Amino acid sequence: MFITEVCRNRCATRFSQALRSVVIGLSFLSASINPTLQAQKIEKVERKLIRKVTPDYPWDLKRSSIGGMVRLDIVVSPGGSVNTVLVVGGNPVLAECAIKAVKKWKYTPADTETNVRVNVSFDPRH
Repeated sequence: MFITEVCRNRCATRFSQALRSVVIGLSFLSASINPTLQAQKIEKVERKLIRKVTPDYPWDLKRSSIGGMVRLDIVVSPGGSVNTVLVVGGNPVLAECAIKAVKKWKYTPADTETNVRVNVSFDPRH
C-alpha cells in the first residue's frame, strides 16, 4: 500500500508539473499572438466614399424586369481610386455594368490599400 501511495504522489506531481508547463507555454503563445490580433483590428479602416457613379442599366434587362444585386470585392488604393474589382456574385451582364461604374468611384485617402465589399443593386422599377 505504501508503494502505491508513493507512485500516486509522484504521478500527481509529474502531472501537475507538466500541466503547469503547458499553461505557461500557452500564456507565452497567447501573449505573442494577441498583439497581432489587436494590430489587425486597428488596421481595419472604413473608407468614406467621396464620388459614386451610378451604373448604366441595360435597357433590355430593365424592360424584361431582370434585376438583382451584384456583389464586388474591390481594392482601393491609398490615394482613393479603385484598383481592382472582383465579381463575387450576381448576373454577369449586370456585373459588367457595375464594374464599369465602380472603377470610377473615389474614396478618401488612407495610408494603405483597403479591401471593400460592395453591393450594387439593380432595380427594374426605378
